[in-house]
Amino acid sequence: MTVPVHREGSTRRDLLREFQDVTDRMGRLWAAAVPGGGGLVPEHPWEPANDVEETDDSYVIELDLPGLRRDQITVEVLDSELAVHGEVKEKERVGVLRQQTRRIGQFDYRMSLPADADTEHISAELTHGVLTVRVPRTRMQKAQPRRIEITG
Repeated sequence: MTVPVHREGSTRRDLLREFQDVTDRMGRLWAAAVPGGGGLVPEHPWEPANDVEETDDSYVIELDLPGLRRDQITVEVLDSELAVHGEVKEKERVGVLRQQTRRIGQFDYRMSLPADADTEHISAELTHGVLTVRVPRTRMQKAQPRRIEITG
């Protein structure tokens, strides 16, 4: 079993992700040792590694989904939320599995979209195991500061 490495300058999010990875690995170990996990290991979706970049004209979300085909991934917009989900199935093996660190099972990535997101023109492309979702930005004018008159 590999152990997460603490790096200088790690952010709080990095530490939380490492803790989640350790928790997931312990859950898989327990589920492998006790049939069905003894009812103690909940089946919950995991979130793929991702990057979110904001440019002048769009938001670019990249998700690592190696080995998946586009028909195994669903990208949806629900109200002002982007949702990407699917399932990584465990492949059949001939030999004895000695180590497994790849995640399997259902995954679910969700992101609240900013007010300037153009949800009508979102595009998604899967290339070399990386899903790239582009969310164009609308040309909204920023609200100008103004004084509000108090009545009454």
